[in-house]
Amino acid sequence: MTEFSNVTVIKKANIYADGKVTSRTVLFADGAKKTLGIMLPGEYEFGTSEREIMEILAGELEVLLPGAKDWQKVSGGESFEVPAQAKFSLRVDSLTDYCCTYVK
Repeated sequence: MTEFSNVTVIKKANIYADGKVTSRTVLFADGAKKTLGIMLPGEYEFGTSEREIMEILAGELEVLLPGAKDWQKVSGGESFEVPAQAKFSLRVDSLTDYCCTYVK
């Protein structure tokens, strides 16, 4: 899917890591929620409240998922999933464009 139709976009940005990671929230009529964002190169740790599917639209990063010992390389066109109530780490290698889907 390259575009979303009939959605509400929250204008206020979600800003993390001193502005190195930003996103905007997109709300769908059926109650679904996604965020669209950009990550600058760096290392980050995030926590989840809901299950998340992180789709990398462009760029490259490595992710260390909960319980994993090895970092997993993820590039544009690929995705990964993080369970609810978990922490995961990212090493962003290049400017990365992403879409995160929150799964209830």
